[in-house]
Amino acid sequence: MFLSVFDMFKVGIGPSSSHTMGPMVAAGRFLDQMRASPFKFAGLRASLHGSLAFTGVGHATDRATILGLAGFTPEDYDAEAAEKTLEEIKQTRRIAVDGLPELKFDPAKDMIFDYDTKLAGHANGMMLMATDAQGDVTLRETYYSIGGGFVMTEKELAAGKDTDEGAPVPFPFKSAAEMLEMSAKSGKTIAGMKRANEEARGGAENLREGSKRLWQVMRDCIDRGLTTDGTLPGGLQVKRRAKGIYDALMAERGQNQSAPHTINDWMSVYAMAVNEENAAGGQVVTAPTNGAAGVMPATLRYYLDHVPGASEAHIEDFLLTAAAIGGLVKYNASISGAEAGCQAEVGSAAAMSAAGLCAVMGGSPAQIENAAEIALEHHLGMTCDPVKGLVQVPCIERNGLGAIKAVSAASLALRGDGTHLVPLDACIETMRQTGEDMAEKYKETSLGGLAVNVPNC
Repeated sequence: MFLSVFDMFKVGIGPSSSHTMGPMVAAGRFLDQMRASPFKFAGLRASLHGSLAFTGVGHATDRATILGLAGFTPEDYDAEAAEKTLEEIKQTRRIAVDGLPELKFDPAKDMIFDYDTKLAGHANGMMLMATDAQGDVTLRETYYSIGGGFVMTEKELAAGKDTDEGAPVPFPFKSAAEMLEMSAKSGKTIAGMKRANEEARGGAENLREGSKRLWQVMRDCIDRGLTTDGTLPGGLQVKRRAKGIYDALMAERGQNQSAPHTINDWMSVYAMAVNEENAAGGQVVTAPTNGAAGVMPATLRYYLDHVPGASEAHIEDFLLTAAAIGGLVKYNASISGAEAGCQAEVGSAAAMSAAGLCAVMGGSPAQIENAAEIALEHHLGMTCDPVKGLVQVPCIERNGLGAIKAVSAASLALRGDGTHLVPLDACIETMRQTGEDMAEKYKETSLGGLAVNVPNC
């Protein structure tokens, strides 16, 4: 089993990897399918199902789908150009995209939120359709946005194409037990094995430069969030808090009366800065999702700025170790809030971050596995219940607490020798089972939990 660090961590846009980035990617794939088709097309339609329908407006799923059909991609998203394009489509009821004729598309009629029809493959389902001059559907594809920006067609999901099919890699572990066994036999760290796998596929230079870019985007996102105030979009009137907290923390620096627990505020503010940017539709890195995008940057920033002896030379090891753990969670359970609740998003992010931090602080493979297990175990059962379908409440603060748990888990693991009762594999399987048993209303539908007990205005 191999999942690249650049699959696990993608540069994209907020507010959601599954509900914003995924539909945009799916729309781009559909355009390619249309270009390769012998049929002549005159129009487009799209229908959203399951969680994509119930929380689609709050997650900007409709906007993302339309923009994807207009040729936009998450990697090079231009907000100003996007707004202009959306307005043009609204006025003309046409979409113009390279390689295809001008296509009829009325957002008010052709962008359908289907709350009644649940698609079988995944909670995040959507259908894209191309029509002929008479309005009859001549091409139809069902896509599933399975979390973290990953997208699969109905056929790909049924055929198990979410598993790796590339060239063999030196260390193809698909469980934590295999990972630890391979590490012991080879004498390599988890990061070392993951590095060997990455270089076998993409080369050392690609890994080095790609890792630098990931951290640069993460750090820039934190910095923007720490210096921007105002009110987040969406109607809840949620005020940005990261700048105010950061300014207060900076003013308190150097004062002898600062309490030791203030370090928790630093970790939280880094995470909140990222998730406020995500909620505003800014550029973030899925880690492993947008909804949980603040946990890892906050943990890594904590390490670099607050841990004595920290070095940016260790960033690559942090990311590689985190990606190894994230791959295990995705392969054996889920990173999708719509599939398994927030335990699959913030819980996974905390486990990945705890493992990364433990690694760069000198932890053994056994201690790293222990750190990941501690962090994930104490997110088990966490629901995904965003108020008004927006990735704001409770998501922003939840990332801050996820970072705190990640650091605490790494610290506890480093205090031990790696032996512990609950294996990471058992914890991941427990998360999968818990997600399977969890009621749908607690899985990113905004039909339960805080979403119905907090006024949405």
